[in-house]
Amino acid sequence: MEMTSVQAAVLREENGAFQIEELQLAAPRELEVLVRIVATGMCHTDAAVRSRDIGTPLPVVVGHEGAGVVVAVGSAVRKVAPGDHVVLTFNSCGQCAACLSGELAKCELSFPLNLSGARLDGSHALQCAHGEIHDQFFGQSAFATYALAQERNTVKVPHDVPLELLGPLGCGIMTGSGAVLNSLRVGPGQSLVVFGSGAVGLAAVMAARVAGATTIIAVDIVTSRLDLALELGATHVIDSHDGDLVARIMDITGNGADFTLDTTGRADVMQMAVAGLRIGGTCGILGVSPPGTSLAIDTNLFIGMSRQLRGILAGDSVPDVFIPQLIALYRQGRFPFDRLIRFYTLADINQALADSEAGIAIKPVVRVG
Repeated sequence: MEMTSVQAAVLREENGAFQIEELQLAAPRELEVLVRIVATGMCHTDAAVRSRDIGTPLPVVVGHEGAGVVVAVGSAVRKVAPGDHVVLTFNSCGQCAACLSGELAKCELSFPLNLSGARLDGSHALQCAHGEIHDQFFGQSAFATYALAQERNTVKVPHDVPLELLGPLGCGIMTGSGAVLNSLRVGPGQSLVVFGSGAVGLAAVMAARVAGATTIIAVDIVTSRLDLALELGATHVIDSHDGDLVARIMDITGNGADFTLDTTGRADVMQMAVAGLRIGGTCGILGVSPPGTSLAIDTNLFIGMSRQLRGILAGDSVPDVFIPQLIALYRQGRFPFDRLIRFYTLADINQALADSEAGIAIKPVVRVG
């Protein structure tokens, strides 16, 4: 198979704009899958590469919430075939102890597979006439008309669900909902406070309703997002600018929440998330923080009150299992994640980024095809 000409959004400099360029994409290797991208969600992690909070080398094609149609597969691929609709998610090795235990997000090769800007052997699938281009971002680099993924991070999805909606299930929506259902395991009758009502936080709110939580508190500073949180399942909302946030949580819950979840990556917010727990409660943190961010918390809050603090990556999800479950909930009307989405064209990708950073768009999705 010959190389494929693609249009891709390239980041060439720190805090620079995406540039739409013509590149060449290699044919799939033995375990690789060539996908015609229909639409790709924009995630905070993409912006973190642009701001250099994540050290993936430049120039690079990012995008890691791709959805599209399989065009061709390598000789050893068995999971998908040409014509299949797929969602692309994070990559994993499949051979380390974590992967073999079903903890794919904790793969020992997670960094080189997802953030190094190349395959494990250092090679690149994308080629440019003007020098080296880094790719394989989360095993896909999906801000392009075509992407080369791995069999392991390609998830087959039904044909009767709009494919342009499904990309965010590969990262942001999976992370927020998985944090609730897989990591914290929130149960019926329990309480959860979600700090930050962006796409990840609102996915957590919807998942908490699915789980049967009876007190679901959304915290944010944007009124429109708090209004949407109420429509999606929150029982209470708090504007964090209004008074003592921890006191408000205690007033609502009586003695603190069973679970809190920080999606902001801000140390001051994480401190409040821990302080808002009941005795024996658990705080999950999953927001990407700037390099060097540290968290100073009185250890007596943990030892004396049996509280727990845990980091969460990708919602502890097994994507081949969890993404179809989320689609089933969506079809039943119980997980309306489509209400978070605003569409953009590939030519308008810089506007999508600006609207995301300004809080105008909760989950931008770039229609590529």
